Amino acid sequence: MNLQDYLIDQEGHDWAGILAEWHWLLPADLTVWMVNRFGDIIFVPDDGTVHFLDVGAGKTKQLADSCEDFYTLIDLGDNAENWLLISLTDKCVAAGLTLQSGQCYSFKVPPVLGGDYVVDNVETSDLVVNYSLLAQINQQTKDLPDGTHANIVPGA
Repeated sequence: MNLQDYLIDQEGHDWAGILAEWHWLLPADLTVWMVNRFGDIIFVPDDGTVHFLDVGAGKTKQLADSCEDFYTLIDLGDNAENWLLISLTDKCVAAGLTLQSGQCYSFKVPPVLGGDYVVDNVETSDLVVNYSLLAQINQQTKDLPDGTHANIVPGA
């Protein structure tokens, strides 16, 4: 596996600006280390631990105690699959979903709203728009109990 096949080139992006709307969930000081093709971020806060921001589900979790530890853990079990969405990325590529510079894969219906991790629920999206939209959705739904019914009104 070539790790780069599952990551977005993060050079040239203003990550502080892109992640500003995620202030409610992320530490103030972090380094964006890797970004998978769905925009999920593997980041390192000042303490050197490695964390994961799942933008579709609006959750963070610690992955490793250090970057060195991360490289060991990514090869264990389903970690690479779960952290990089390898199978879904491969299916998107096979389906002809090609990412241009400044784009990521995005869920038509985000997982936080019940969307499935399937190719039919994936489209390409502008990276900045995707982060902004998902930050707003996740912040507005973060305190709702699982299973809460929501009516989505386009353009409202």
